[in-house]
Amino acid sequence: MKDRNEEYEALKKKALEQFKTGQPLLGKDGAFAPLLKEFLESALQGEMDEHLDESERTKGNRRNGTSKKTLKTSDGSFELETPRDRESGFEPDIVKKRETILADNLEKKIIGMYGLGMSLRDISAHIKEMYDTDISAAMLSSITDRVIPMVKEWQSRPLDEVYCIVWMDAMHYKVKDEGKVGNRAVYNILGITTEGKKDLIGMYVSENEGANFWLSVLTDLQNRGVKDILIACIDNLKGFSEAIASIYPRTEVQSCIVHQIRNSLKYVASKNQKEFMKDLKEVYQAVSKDIAEEKLSALDEKWGKKYPVVLSSWKNNWHKLSTYFKYAEDIRRVIYTTNAIEGFHRQVRKVTKNKTAFTSDMALLKLIYLAQRNISKKWTSPLQNWSLSISQLSIIFGDRLKLSILE
Repeated sequence: MKDRNEEYEALKKKALEQFKTGQPLLGKDGAFAPLLKEFLESALQGEMDEHLDESERTKGNRRNGTSKKTLKTSDGSFELETPRDRESGFEPDIVKKRETILADNLEKKIIGMYGLGMSLRDISAHIKEMYDTDISAAMLSSITDRVIPMVKEWQSRPLDEVYCIVWMDAMHYKVKDEGKVGNRAVYNILGITTEGKKDLIGMYVSENEGANFWLSVLTDLQNRGVKDILIACIDNLKGFSEAIASIYPRTEVQSCIVHQIRNSLKYVASKNQKEFMKDLKEVYQAVSKDIAEEKLSALDEKWGKKYPVVLSSWKNNWHKLSTYFKYAEDIRRVIYTTNAIEGFHRQVRKVTKNKTAFTSDMALLKLIYLAQRNISKKWTSPLQNWSLSISQLSIIFGDRLKLSILE
C-alpha cells in the first residue's frame, strides 16, 4: 500500500510540474502516459475477452500475443500493445485497427490548419512543436482526404427552388495531371436566397472556362432542385447568357459593368482614357435607362469614329448591360457588377496563394471547400435593406417569388 501511495505522490508531483511548464502530460515522457496506456490496454484485453466467446473458442480460436503501434494524441505519442487472436478476426472498438491517431480534436486541428492554407510540411512542424507528435506528410494527406466525402456530399446537396440573385464566375489554378501541369477553371455560383442570405450553391472544376461547361453547370443546378433564378450576374463571356436562357429562359441577365469598362479601356489610348471615362460614367451612373441611352448616344457621337470597336461593344451588349436600371438603388448596387463573387474569390485566394500547383483536381476542390466553409460562417445576416429589396422583387416578379416565399 505504501509503495502505491509513493507512486501516486511521485506521479502527482511530476504531473503538476509538467502542467505548470506547459509540457504534454500524455506524451512519451508525460506523467499521465502510463495511466492512459494501462487503461487502453486493459480495455483492449476486455474487448478480446468478449470476442473470444464460446463459439470462437469452440472453433479453436485463441489469443496470439500482441502487436505494437505508436498511438498519437493531441498531447504526444506512446506505444500501445494490442492483443491478437489466431484467426485475425478481432476488431477492437476503443482503438481500431490501423488507427494511429487517438484524439478526434487533433484531426480537427489538422483539417482546420489545412483549410487555412498551411502546407502539410508546416502542419507537421506545428504538430511536432505543439504536441511533440511526429506525423508524416502521407498521414496528413490521408487525414485531409477524409474531407472528400464531405466535398462530394456538399456538391450534390439539394438546393432551394428559387434564388433571387446569382453571381457566376470562375477562378483559375494550376493542377498536375499525369506528370504535367495544366490549367483548371473552378466555376463558382454564389446565390442570394429568398431570405437575403449568401449561399455558395455550386463549385465545379474544368480545364477551361467556356459557355459549354457553364451549360452543364446550370443543368446540374436544375437537377439539384433549382427551378428558377430571378437575376443572373455574369461576366461578358461569349455564349454565357445564351447558356442561361436555355435552362432558365425567364432569368434576367446582367453583364458586369466593371468587366465591360476594363475591356473598353484596353482599346482606348492612354491620353484619352481620363476624358473617355468621365463621359462613360454619365452612361452607367445615369438615374434611368432612358437617360443612360441618351448619354450612350452622346458618347457614340463624340468617340464612335475614333473607337468604333468600343462603342459597338456597348451598343451590341446594351440589353445585358442595362438590366439593372429597372431596379431601385439597393438592388442596382449588388447586381451591376460581379463584385460579390469576386470578393469571395479574393478571400479564397488568401488561402490558396501558397499553392503553385495542386496535385489533383480533388486536392484543389478540397482546399476551396474548406476555405468556403470558413468564409460562409460570416454569412448569417441578409443583405442590407433586404426587406425593401424583397418587396420590390415581389412586385416585379410576381408569382415566381411569392409562391416561393409562401412555401
